[in-house]
Amino acid sequence: MAIFKTRETKKIERAVNDYFGVLTAYQPRFTSFEGSVYEMELTRAAIHSFAKHCSKLKIELKGSEQHNKALERVLQTKPNPLMDTKKYLYRLATIYKVQNNAYISPLIDETTGRINGVYPLHPSKCQLVTYDGKLFLRYNFGNNEYGAIEFEKVGRMCQFQNKDELFGDNNNAFHPTLEMLHAQNQAITEGVKNSAALRFIAMLGQVISEKDIEKERKSFRSSNLGAENNGGVLLLDSKYKDVKQIQSAPMYVDDKQMKLIRENVFYYFSTNEKILTNTFNSSEWQAYYEGEVEPFAIEGSLVHTNMIYTDRQIANGNKVAFTTNNLQYASTEEKLNVVTQLFDRGYLTHNQGLEIFNMPTLGPEGDRRFVRKEYALQEYKEGDNANQTGTTVQVHEPLDGAAGTDPSEEV
Repeated sequence: MAIFKTRETKKIERAVNDYFGVLTAYQPRFTSFEGSVYEMELTRAAIHSFAKHCSKLKIELKGSEQHNKALERVLQTKPNPLMDTKKYLYRLATIYKVQNNAYISPLIDETTGRINGVYPLHPSKCQLVTYDGKLFLRYNFGNNEYGAIEFEKVGRMCQFQNKDELFGDNNNAFHPTLEMLHAQNQAITEGVKNSAALRFIAMLGQVISEKDIEKERKSFRSSNLGAENNGGVLLLDSKYKDVKQIQSAPMYVDDKQMKLIRENVFYYFSTNEKILTNTFNSSEWQAYYEGEVEPFAIEGSLVHTNMIYTDRQIANGNKVAFTTNNLQYASTEEKLNVVTQLFDRGYLTHNQGLEIFNMPTLGPEGDRRFVRKEYALQEYKEGDNANQTGTTVQVHEPLDGAAGTDPSEEV
């Protein structure tokens, strides 16, 4: 994993290896509680659903920096040598949900000194350390190789942030629900096993030793319940006083209790069954997007912007944006209505309209915007307030329906 070590990083790592001062105000490692929310089927499904939708976000760089296009191409295809963009966003979202903290290390080009990629760091493999009065994040690549980077250069995403200024809280509040979920699964498993274990009760007509009882049990089972008895007839001799068949009835946890536990999981992860099973409609998707995916996209945009650009570059309009076309889940009729209403007003380009319908774009010529000719520009005289009607300037004559009239005008 030497690809993540620049010349400066190696120098810092050698120095940090000589002396570590673990901060006493923080835990040296940041892990989820024992068992992990990722080890349960229902919670993993909720996390997977969130990460899957976040992995469809598009990373765009806006601004005038010369290396923007090259870096944008890297971030949109392969942010680091081990992951493409989908895997990067999926892993980042998964770590964010499971650990409530996610760290992002910038990859620095040794020749130019510029950032040429990003890599997600798992909090359980990270330590906060100090060296020479500076705060560093030391991370383990899993093969006994370590790296170190100044903490101020690290991108940091977190949720449930309360007790600490730097990190999100753990998932201890969810622990009782996890225990109930685990106990529920065990109860179902044991109930099925126990209900299927005994099929007959037989009483022997005489007192015999425990050793002989075991022999009789095996004899009864092999003679009457084995594969050889394909006729289904049970024959007994006089040594058995009474034989009764047990009706097998699988035992399950109460459905109301199961529903309560599932709802606790849904509340904690802000999701629902329709999202997990992909049976949602456009309104339900919109609610989930605005409540879960969009906040992740906003934080991801801010974190990557502050990690990649300096304050001066940000002031000049450079930024990273996580964007998405959340109309992909709308019905064809809803998509058509949106495109029709927005295209001829200049809000959408041809390419953006095609993307809504998941169709190939037209290239640079598809980035032009059009407006209908009958629209007019309304201007206000100096001194007019917002409630007064200003002078209306007709930019284009209204359409007269004449043959050959173009209904739109490029702007």
